[in-house]
Amino acid sequence: MNRGYYENITEYISKNADRVFKSPNDLFKYPFIDPGSVYDGNLWDWDSFWTVYALIAYERTLNDGGAFRKKLTEGAMGNVLNFFDFQLEDGYIPMMVSKFNQGENEEPYLIQKHRDGVILNMHKPFLCQQSCLVSGLTGSFSWLEKYIVNLEKYFECYDRHYFNENCGLYVWADDVMIGMDNDPAVFGRPRFSTASIYLNAFMVKEMRSMAKILKNTGQSERAGYYTEKADKLCEAIQKECYDPKDKFFYSVDVDIKTRSYDWFHKGLGVFWKTLPIKIQAWTGFIPMYSGIADKNQAEHLVRKHMENRDTFCSDFGIRALAKDEKMYNLEPTINPSNWLGPVWLVVNYVVFRGLLNYGYRKEAAELCDKTLLLLGEDYRKTGSLHEYYNPETGEPIMNPGFLNWNMLAVNMIQELTEGFSVFDYL
Repeated sequence: MNRGYYENITEYISKNADRVFKSPNDLFKYPFIDPGSVYDGNLWDWDSFWTVYALIAYERTLNDGGAFRKKLTEGAMGNVLNFFDFQLEDGYIPMMVSKFNQGENEEPYLIQKHRDGVILNMHKPFLCQQSCLVSGLTGSFSWLEKYIVNLEKYFECYDRHYFNENCGLYVWADDVMIGMDNDPAVFGRPRFSTASIYLNAFMVKEMRSMAKILKNTGQSERAGYYTEKADKLCEAIQKECYDPKDKFFYSVDVDIKTRSYDWFHKGLGVFWKTLPIKIQAWTGFIPMYSGIADKNQAEHLVRKHMENRDTFCSDFGIRALAKDEKMYNLEPTINPSNWLGPVWLVVNYVVFRGLLNYGYRKEAAELCDKTLLLLGEDYRKTGSLHEYYNPETGEPIMNPGFLNWNMLAVNMIQELTEGFSVFDYL
């Protein structure tokens, strides 16, 4: 570990961490935590999760009598409660709430559209995971007891609007705010046509977190229901998303039609339930984070793909899209952000955590070193950290002042040197 780079990163966090804590206002009833930079004042689903995840590790480096931990706990709990506050009767929760494009006394855009009967994407599968982070901070799940009904309705909404019964996978409604913003497997494709490996692999972890919540609130029988749902989803991912030829997990097209043409199609018909969308993105590694991959699959993911310098491996971490894909592009863009090749720190961390889950400690340490080099050099040269980076040069691409998942570098160090992992809270 490069101690100098690590100190640079923690120095940057110490100077900027307070910026992400927001007080209640006329839109949010509870304190909350935003990603920083250009996202000031916005409440996002997976962004707020990763910010809290990283700040839990950072708080352990402090000796302030618990003051930061108290503020962090209030903000993390506030994230969850604010999302519950915007939940509709059918269980729908928006993935983001902001004053952007919102008039006085007007409901957030995503809420308005859903009330109008337009099914858009909903809160990505990080609500139960963030709830578990709060319980890890407080040491208790009791605060969640009266919100179990909210979580149950959240899953019911997913099953009602986004679950494809034919293949047993969840689909995106559209390509808006999908986490990996311009994922070619989703971006620009027909509505409800893509069962994203991102969505489904993180959903497995979300269901297991829900089972943990129920078990710790005295509802063990109900916990078993969500454990079974997670197991079934794992089976569907294995059956539909893993390609044994490429040794990789793909998003899949579920828009499969079976037609009758009278006498013309009397032979063997369309018996497959999905078609793989063979675009290699970092999302193919999430099954190692969520514990879906078996040992042989993990070995292929590491040796054949993660360590391949012609595809994912760079001197600064994991490319968000394989370098040999035709869509590979490093141009600066926002709304959507560019996930077509740049290095994002959340990608580095998810792959890092997956490596540790399957015993690849040496490879995880190497990825940690690359992360420290990337962020440490950025801070040394610019006095700031950025949202995403050029994998060929390590140069920042855009959005100085970004915090959020850049702080996950602290988690990497603690997991390697101290054996402490926030992942265990989930």
